[in-house]
Amino acid sequence: MTISALTKVSEQLCFGGKQIRFTHQSAVTHCEMQFSVFLPPQAQENKVPALYWLSGLTCTDENFSSKAGAQRVAAELGIALIIPDTSPRGEGVPDDDEGAYDFGLGAGFYVNATQKPFSKHYQMYDYIVSELPALVEAELPVSAVRAISGHSMGGHGALVIGLRNPERYRSISAFSPICNPVSSPWGIKAFSAYLGDDQSQWAHYDASMLLQKTQKAIPILVDQGTADNFYPEQLRTDTLTVVAEQSGARVQIRL
Repeated sequence: MTISALTKVSEQLCFGGKQIRFTHQSAVTHCEMQFSVFLPPQAQENKVPALYWLSGLTCTDENFSSKAGAQRVAAELGIALIIPDTSPRGEGVPDDDEGAYDFGLGAGFYVNATQKPFSKHYQMYDYIVSELPALVEAELPVSAVRAISGHSMGGHGALVIGLRNPERYRSISAFSPICNPVSSPWGIKAFSAYLGDDQSQWAHYDASMLLQKTQKAIPILVDQGTADNFYPEQLRTDTLTVVAEQSGARVQIRL
């Protein structure tokens, strides 16, 4: 896999550090990808650990960086924030035929699609797990000490990626994640199109099913508001709660 160089799109000073947006050509998604980075002031002297943040449906890399205010805390702790886009984009990248918000552009679900026409570009799992960290750690003052977090669809991605790759992350956290997508209308729609009808393949991207089988779970924290319009039907937090209690894994779920 050839990793392309970064192109800086914008840069602002922020809490003594820098908020930067980059683009690059991806060998995994076969298109130009964009992502945002917050480098804390400590990165001027040494490589710093990183929190990879995965955003939810309809988001880009800019939603979290412009709205969450996480840079203040990251600057205090000396942590970089790595914020990728939620899907491939650009000419030739297929979208939902009806332009729905919950599939296609802005809704990659952090899977490796196996079904045409999505399989060429929608390889977001490999992009997040392998290509993006390799690029960030080669080009920026960021170390291989990582944690992963996300919201909604991004919380699903953080849970799945962290559970499948515990050696790559120190912890997993998620806000209002889709915990059991094989039973969620959002997940069923996306997995059917991206992964096909063989539901045994869906299990590789379902946090509740992965937690049942995990042998080496790292610490997991989930926060879920009970007034959330998508709770419980889409998010299925109850399923993850039951599995966590049965597995004995280090999972804290706060409702």
